[in-house]
Amino acid sequence: MAKYVALLRGIGPTNPNMKSAKLKAFFEELGFSNVQTVITSGNVIFEGSGSNAAKMAQDIEEALPKKLGFTSKVIIRSQDQLQVVVDQNPYKGLVHDQKTYLLITFFNKTGKNKLPTVPEGKPYALLGSIDGAVYGSVDLTTGKTPDYMAWLERQFGKDITSRTFKTIERILIKIDST
Repeated sequence: MAKYVALLRGIGPTNPNMKSAKLKAFFEELGFSNVQTVITSGNVIFEGSGSNAAKMAQDIEEALPKKLGFTSKVIIRSQDQLQVVVDQNPYKGLVHDQKTYLLITFFNKTGKNKLPTVPEGKPYALLGSIDGAVYGSVDLTTGKTPDYMAWLERQFGKDITSRTFKTIERILIKIDST
């Protein structure tokens, strides 16, 4: 069976139906195996026999409101796809810390996205793209992550979700250990 991660958009750990234990049970109820969560922000690792990530995401999206009472955009990547994202690391020389956020924004549609021009004077940068994702950074000394996310939504639409580069690395470590 192939290993995947589902990246759920807009998960708030204060909502009892969005907590890791409920998400894990929900994925198991849908028939996925070896389900694990990483951080309480909507990262669910699982094994599935299907090879159609778009169909799996659609099934999960349709079941969420029925079973857990909320909607969420779901983006699925295989272990191999995530490894390519990490291997293409354009952040060399940059550090994810209290001053700088290094983010990867994922899209449901695959293919290279044409990078928009970042408006002058904005505290963020797009550093590159890969199939179904773009790499960005936010200077937190002069900007905020929600401003960057709002700008990304205006460029690419709302069917996106972002994770820090560190989170993606943590997901891969956990996938490798299963």
